[in-house]
Amino acid sequence: MNVVETIVVFAVIPLAIYGLAGVLTLRRRSGGAPRHRTGQAWEYPAMWWSANPDGAGHRHAALENSAPEGAPTAAGGARGNW
Repeated sequence: MNVVETIVVFAVIPLAIYGLAGVLTLRRRSGGAPRHRTGQAWEYPAMWWSANPDGAGHRHAALENSAPEGAPTAAGGARGNW
């Protein structure tokens, strides 16, 4: 390998890749949905995120603890005291 090939392989090609990645990330996207801007009216109903909308408002069965206070349980987890 001569000096020119070395410079092309180790300098020009990586700079071209970084430059292409930079141009692709900084370009303005003309397509897509319009974005909400501060001060615009919000025309959609309020929605709270729920991982399971079918079970919203229901307690999980594992949350119910029937063991007496201080009794060891098999559930594990963190404690608030040392």
